[in-house]
Amino acid sequence: MRIFLSQLFFSVLMFPVGSSAIAQAPGPAPAAAEAAFDAKEAEAAVTELAKALEENFVFPDAGKNYAAMLRANLAKGAYASFPSAKDFAERVTADLQAVHKDGHLRLRPVTAEMRARRGGPGGGRSGGEERSAVSRSGWLTDGVAYIDFAGFPGNKATIAEVEEFIADHRGASTLIIDARRNGGGGLDEMNLLFRELYAKPTTLVTMDIRQAVEEKNGTPFGEDPTLRKIAGPATVIRREHFVTPTATPGPLAKAKVYLLTSKNTFSAAEHLSLSLKRTGRATLIGEATGGGAHFGGVVPMGTGYAAFIPVGRTFDPSTGNSWEGTGVAPDIAVPADQALAKALELAGAKVDAATALLKLGPVRTTAR
Repeated sequence: MRIFLSQLFFSVLMFPVGSSAIAQAPGPAPAAAEAAFDAKEAEAAVTELAKALEENFVFPDAGKNYAAMLRANLAKGAYASFPSAKDFAERVTADLQAVHKDGHLRLRPVTAEMRARRGGPGGGRSGGEERSAVSRSGWLTDGVAYIDFAGFPGNKATIAEVEEFIADHRGASTLIIDARRNGGGGLDEMNLLFRELYAKPTTLVTMDIRQAVEEKNGTPFGEDPTLRKIAGPATVIRREHFVTPTATPGPLAKAKVYLLTSKNTFSAAEHLSLSLKRTGRATLIGEATGGGAHFGGVVPMGTGYAAFIPVGRTFDPSTGNSWEGTGVAPDIAVPADQALAKALELAGAKVDAATALLKLGPVRTTAR
């Protein structure tokens, strides 16, 4: 299952802004900074953005407030002139955040180069070899396995590498999952890990989506067997994400698990963080995560822009609280660059973190 970018029910523009819990955190788009401002494109983008937020934003009242603000600013000429498309998009994003803060919601300019590289609105990823999002993995020392994710794209290359990693490291007594640079994505990769890490069926987190949005557009989740509908408020469709262990749980179900986090751990990587923390299955080490708990997708706005529209929220079923705006707090707070060393210390490993990583080779260029 992939609840981000083209797999969401919207007509999606595939360019590297990332997506949700499931959508990855918007990433850098340096080429967009050079795009020229066009007043007609800007007007079309604001008009479509107001409509999309009013109809689809996870919180209906906030969606209406966003729309009212955008239409009022457009009417008084607040979006008529800017030095560049980037400046305009940043102003709109700031205006949105002033109405109601959301870690995913933002407007971005789109260049011709982005469309060509990613296949255009509604198109798929074009050109280039599919790459895994596993930056590096392997044995750090005897009994201590390590895997570093740059994201959770759910592509074949990443899935294959995770499956191979599990097969080769099932006997680990300690597993270190590095999510310090993980901007998010979907559930596929973490689901592969979950079924190995848990010894009994376990509810992880709860996910709500506006009922009107799903009834209009269909489910963004497909037939994911790890999600099931449960009772919820009248205006939302509620699901719980759960794990069913492998038929014969192996040593990983009893292994110590450490999850490394930073302020750059975002969205689906925070879904992973909360799931492991609230069930007591892992010790989180590092920094509080980035604070984006609302899933959705990237939608074209006119011809020159696109916006990430959050349509649902993920939260702790025990408390009702999400990590939106606050992040998931680590169990052991240390600077992010010291998190691996701390995990190795807790694992009783007699190896220096930098030396251990050298054995795995350099960080690979990965999919995001």
